[in-house]
Amino acid sequence: MWTTKNIPDQRGKTMIVTGANSGIGFETARELSLSGAYVILACRNFKNAQDALERIRQISEKATVEASVLDLSDLYSVKQFAKTVLQTHSRLDVLINNAGVATPPETKTAQGYELQFGVNFLGHFALTGYLYPLLRKTKGSRIVTLSSNGYQHASIDFQNLRSEISYDPMREYRQSKLANLIFSVELNRRIGIKGDEVLSIATQPGANKTELTRHLSPEEIAAGVERLGTFMEPWQGALSTLFAAVSEEAVSGKLIQPHEDGYRGYPSLVSIKENALDTATGKKLWELAEEITGIHFP
Repeated sequence: MWTTKNIPDQRGKTMIVTGANSGIGFETARELSLSGAYVILACRNFKNAQDALERIRQISEKATVEASVLDLSDLYSVKQFAKTVLQTHSRLDVLINNAGVATPPETKTAQGYELQFGVNFLGHFALTGYLYPLLRKTKGSRIVTLSSNGYQHASIDFQNLRSEISYDPMREYRQSKLANLIFSVELNRRIGIKGDEVLSIATQPGANKTELTRHLSPEEIAAGVERLGTFMEPWQGALSTLFAAVSEEAVSGKLIQPHEDGYRGYPSLVSIKENALDTATGKKLWELAEEITGIHFP
């Protein structure tokens, strides 16, 4: 049973948590900062980031946190955020690709892609690519990318990534989270080929009470609880992410998720389903992301 009490001293380490102002992202950033890490709170706007910073410092005046703006729906914002990090920091021990959007009304990113695919996957792909040189030179660094249990029921529709044909909010959400998992797996494969020592670790937090449900009706939420069981609190959902970020037991090539069918419980390592392991799909998705973002790594 792994809990926050198992987090080792993180003093001297620098970490980034995207979407750190609420839900699982905030809980993750808080625990890492309380363990001594210097945590960059990467949020969609400065107010959200500053609010998160102040809440953490109310808990501990010694917490070392930095508020920063990262709008994953705009690749220009991603580039500017990464540029600032590279100019102001000499190491990056952990990048946590946590931020996400779920089941919104049909919306496009600044570059014209369906919002969930753009924010959850493309934005994090670009961010990881820009920051990879700093991760590579930091001994023992990790890239933690969040997926969802819904990935098991998804596939990548390469013909509909701009909602050219149709839009289904839950289908697109699951697709974006499958893309995240494929990304983590493919990144791990490419890192291995290159011989770098960076870890690429995938995780999914289970069923949680977070702002990701804000676009669902009360009836839809009630149906989800009936189907999946009681939703966890955000601090519980953050455990899998924290395990991936700091535990020596976390390894590349596996998925870390709550131990009770992936919906509730404590962090556990499980095998990834075949739909996220297809190398042809992984290669195609990677090359598409390179084409869209203009970033080639590792």
